[in-house]
Amino acid sequence: MFYNGIKDYKRYGGVWMELITEKINNKTRDIDKKSTIEILEIMNEEDKSVAYAVERQLPNIAKAVDKITESFQNGGRLIYIGAGTSGRLGILDASECPPTFSTNKDQVIGIIAGGNKAITDAIEGAEDNPLAGRKDLENINLTKVDTVVGIAASGNTPYVLGAIEYANIMGCTTIGLSCNQGSKLSKLANIPITPVVGPEVITGSTRLKAGTAQKMVLNMLSTASMIGMGKVYGNLMVDLNPSNEKLINRSKRIIMEATDVEESEAEKYLNLSQNNPKAAIVMIETNCEYIEAINLLDKFNGSIYKSVGHKLSN
Repeated sequence: MFYNGIKDYKRYGGVWMELITEKINNKTRDIDKKSTIEILEIMNEEDKSVAYAVERQLPNIAKAVDKITESFQNGGRLIYIGAGTSGRLGILDASECPPTFSTNKDQVIGIIAGGNKAITDAIEGAEDNPLAGRKDLENINLTKVDTVVGIAASGNTPYVLGAIEYANIMGCTTIGLSCNQGSKLSKLANIPITPVVGPEVITGSTRLKAGTAQKMVLNMLSTASMIGMGKVYGNLMVDLNPSNEKLINRSKRIIMEATDVEESEAEKYLNLSQNNPKAAIVMIETNCEYIEAINLLDKFNGSIYKSVGHKLSN
């Protein structure tokens, strides 16, 4: 049965305060009477709990990363979908993937309830419509090889639930990122990730601890899956796109660090590799030409160490 949406959402009204993200934080009841430094100390103390909440979810995060990597290997996409702050965080993470890992802009997608205008402006009521969540996934031609991450601090946002329900119907891997144990989202998704960070410093302001927890998890999902796709060498961001002067200079430093050459040599090979740091590193390490470096990287799914190891052992 398809999620009931607005009707169910209104029904939550009587029990809304049972959600831990909506509870009163007794530690901050008199925060309005504190000095500036005291306010900041309280916020900082509360934020310290976030990393521990995320740590408790590492087993499920690992399952999610493996499924995302599998999607990428099969030509699928990673799709974040959420409303409000949660949606914006998904869009932020997705938008950082092309410059950081040279991904196609359609490989990691962020979708927010209310469309692009909702990135900067609150669109009232957009999160209440589950059919809109489904429609937004239909609009990007969702397929069963995609992985869909529903993001909702409460875990009960109708827009997100509608999207995850549709993704389940399509046979996608679904991941539910929320901050309330036993939420509808955690029950609906194939893999629930539920960092419970407790009541917010400002009651119900889930852009604070919940938002921080979501950002940390999203960092892990995208970064670890990109590492799995061979886009990191050691701990170097070798698959970045040198699209401006800052990134060109960073690319040269990465090549220097990876191969122990001087800057002039790094610049030479960056040019010979058509601004492809990974190819430049393979060229230097194996003394091969650009085309052979590209062929090696293609053969070994972008892995530098496998490409270099194969070349040097033959």
